[in-house]
Amino acid sequence: MNSATTVTIIQARMGSSRLPGKVMMPLCGRPLLQRLLERVQRSRLKGTVVVATTDAAEDREIVRFCRDNGYFCFAGHPSDLLDRHLKAAQLFGANVVVKIPSDCPLIDPEVIDQVIGTFHRQHEPWDYLSNLHPPTYPDGNDVEVMTFAALERAHREAVRPLEREHTTPYFWENPRRFRIGNVLWETGRNLSMSHRWTIDYPEDYQFIRAVYEALLPRKADFGLQDILDLLENHPEIAGINRRFCGVNWYRHHLDELRAISPEETRREPQPKAKQ
Repeated sequence: MNSATTVTIIQARMGSSRLPGKVMMPLCGRPLLQRLLERVQRSRLKGTVVVATTDAAEDREIVRFCRDNGYFCFAGHPSDLLDRHLKAAQLFGANVVVKIPSDCPLIDPEVIDQVIGTFHRQHEPWDYLSNLHPPTYPDGNDVEVMTFAALERAHREAVRPLEREHTTPYFWENPRRFRIGNVLWETGRNLSMSHRWTIDYPEDYQFIRAVYEALLPRKADFGLQDILDLLENHPEIAGINRRFCGVNWYRHHLDELRAISPEETRREPQPKAKQ
């Protein structure tokens, strides 16, 4: 498996019901998507990095951004992410596919390498490996790795809307059909429900911007531990989006997902009352 052609796919689009255009919002003078790509590019094992956006008119901005800045890009189906990932992987000749969402601009390259490296070191190769089932890293360090053959099978067999929209549920919902593994944080800690480093709400953007402004000027390659140290010393930054900790897309599908427990998500808090 070490000689495999690895393609890391970053799914990105401009549409967002809570925070439209979030992938192009500025972080220390550059778009959020570019900051994410800078971090992913520091991974030693990422292979070819491709932005997978949609063919919708509103996402032409992402296509132009990638073209103008030298990033590979594929534009595909707006809502069938399983199809979009498969076709992007086909286009770039992948036999190992890494999936990273564009809402993780604080992802640690070492976490990416930990998951990909574990995938390659397995004597009997995994079909699918992630650090999400169950999660232990701070939310926003999401890495999923799969063989192209497994992705192709999922594309052929998955029929439920959530399986098409979210790309990988067909794997972890069908452990008897695939060899599935999970990477736990080597520290033994679980901060997945208490530390939110992903972006879906305005408060998330404010939090991420505060982290970048505090750390980037003095350490361009700041990592997970640097962020934890910052939050310990400046709890006011951690408080910016604390009320959304533990909120993720699973909450909408608990009645459909067999592999997800209610403890892995929580309900979205009610909007703050206007003063």
